[in-house]
Amino acid sequence: MDSRFTDLAAAFPDEVVTHSHVTLVPSAAGTLALITLDNDTDPRRPTTLGPNTLVELTEALEAIRTRADAGEIVGLAITGKPYFLVAGADLSAVNDIASADDARAMAQLGHHAYQLIHDMPVPTFAFINGVAMGGGLEIALACDYRTVSTGAQGISLPEAFIGLIPGWSGIYILPRLIGPEAALEIVIKNPLSNNRTINGTQAAKLGIADAIFEPADFLVESVRWAASVIEGSTTVSRPSAVDPSDPEVSARWDAAMAEGRAFVEAKTGSAAPAPIAVLDVFEAGKTMTREESRELEVETLTRLMQTPEFRSTVYAFLDLVQKRGKRPAGAPDKKLARPVTKVGIIGAGLMASQLALVFARNLKVPVVMTDIDQARVDKGVAYVHGEVDKLLAKKRVSPDAANRAKALVTGTVDKAPFADADFVIEAVFEEMSVKKQVFAEIENVISEECILATNTSSLSVTEMASGLKHPERVIGFHFFNPVAVMPLLEIARTESTREDVLATAFVTAKDLKKTAVLVKDSAAFVVNRILLRLMGEIARAFDNGTDAATADRALAPLGLPMTPFTLLKMVGIPVAHHVSESLNTAFGDRFWVSANQQRLIDAGVKGIWETDEDGKQYIPESTLELLEFGDSPVTSDELLRTVQDALAEEIGLMLDEGVVAGPEDIDLCMILGAGWPFHLGGITPYLDRVGASERVNGKRFGAA
Repeated sequence: MDSRFTDLAAAFPDEVVTHSHVTLVPSAAGTLALITLDNDTDPRRPTTLGPNTLVELTEALEAIRTRADAGEIVGLAITGKPYFLVAGADLSAVNDIASADDARAMAQLGHHAYQLIHDMPVPTFAFINGVAMGGGLEIALACDYRTVSTGAQGISLPEAFIGLIPGWSGIYILPRLIGPEAALEIVIKNPLSNNRTINGTQAAKLGIADAIFEPADFLVESVRWAASVIEGSTTVSRPSAVDPSDPEVSARWDAAMAEGRAFVEAKTGSAAPAPIAVLDVFEAGKTMTREESRELEVETLTRLMQTPEFRSTVYAFLDLVQKRGKRPAGAPDKKLARPVTKVGIIGAGLMASQLALVFARNLKVPVVMTDIDQARVDKGVAYVHGEVDKLLAKKRVSPDAANRAKALVTGTVDKAPFADADFVIEAVFEEMSVKKQVFAEIENVISEECILATNTSSLSVTEMASGLKHPERVIGFHFFNPVAVMPLLEIARTESTREDVLATAFVTAKDLKKTAVLVKDSAAFVVNRILLRLMGEIARAFDNGTDAATADRALAPLGLPMTPFTLLKMVGIPVAHHVSESLNTAFGDRFWVSANQQRLIDAGVKGIWETDEDGKQYIPESTLELLEFGDSPVTSDELLRTVQDALAEEIGLMLDEGVVAGPEDIDLCMILGAGWPFHLGGITPYLDRVGASERVNGKRFGAA
């Protein structure tokens, strides 16, 4: 074993090692060597690949190679513990690698182990029984053949999302196996679309796996299938496999690269280095040998492991989403939570209908909607049924599951069916008087133990609860749009909210598959307060005379999901303006109330920009005629600095007010509720790095 690898492994004595357990399995074709990858810990803990794991895997493969050379085995198979093949590299270990030499050694160690699989003198098989992410999927790709379980979930190459590349030959093998277009989906489009994964059935359909079996007898059937391949009674055909030296495939490769670069530009503004690096290696690999690609992969991985963007992503993904998000600060003991067996939703508009769908699908309890007339109720229920039908058409739910979900959602103008509800949430117009009225009405119907939740985005939950007989059962339960997609849920407690109510809210959030963050009952909570401060500074600059392109693109270096004017149109100018007015009332002139936005609302204009036939944005003359501008324009650099300082000021005030427990919660909220880019880490580390925290507050948000 190369001393570089053993020295690297020795530097990580606390690594949770994924062991390579080797057993000899008899088959119809002869003896198979089976490696089972298992970290021998909590069954729910994913297996990962750190330096010690890769060293042990290398040693196991070298021993198996000796057996193969001696004719003792006819094949090698690799599988994992229940529900996991391998969940990828140990990011904590990779993040702790301090030097470029150690980073290069880590990249080379993975290649060294996987090359042993590739060079094995007997047929090699991967039995994908569960999660196979990153280096886990690359282990499977290093094998000659692959089977997959119908129950396998979480199959992906997520490196573009986490700040790396699929650097252990996956980026070279995959496009040759399933074609460049399908490979682009796996290595670029899925990672940059909320880190989407595929399941076993999809992997088999794409051609990643050669055979698919049910979970109950997956290993037995996989061994039987492997034996038939070795014997020659089963022939594997791969219609999706391609040769990039073929001129037609080469042209497809180039087209996929052009599409990928346009996709990355649209998603990140090319601000994040990893997706661009993935495309560069993918493109170069078209004409490279595997050995040449391996050298490029090692050098690219070495460089990316040392970037601040990778370290920021690890903080955002591991420390925030995986750790802080799963153990929310301030959440009471879940044992205090009460069961929710029926849900009531006040309102039947778009937001209320989305809530009904999410509650029904995830809680699997009856959901009843109500509104002021039957037509609105019918429209809301029809929306839910239509969305379920779309899921059925895409085969994302079974016919039985679709029928059950639709049967759970009903509507009525009569409040009586709410009498036995355990949890009622309002989603009506964002006006305090309206919300107080619907709460007062429903309190006369529901039981004394029923929880009353509000989906308000900016109003005081305390004021909403005032005047009720039981204000202690009221809680803020703020979802983000679209409800089915956005993972964040801001839970706002008042000073009188009971602990059991709060505990039930957190358990319900988890059952809804949402990440909940506890926030103080303060105007606009976290995400909307920060976003409206940001958008307000852009609007202020625009109104004061900064041209639209400069104002809208000043934040391009951040790689945000959309520009401020695009976000304004998506949210709706009337909604954004209304919330700005609420925040201005609560906090003063820090929050800009744009007279120009009011003029657009009065004229029925939906957005600043229009798009011409060539895809270029422009402001119509009719829109410009409505607007009035000052004579104090600023440059894009000046505006970016102004926004940075405004955000540092607002977040500093929020922390002083105790809106959340700490800056980590601000970071988590912005990542999950506003799409703050992972490569920037959290918003507070970003403001620390650019100096805004110290410029405005005289200190950094972080300890460093």
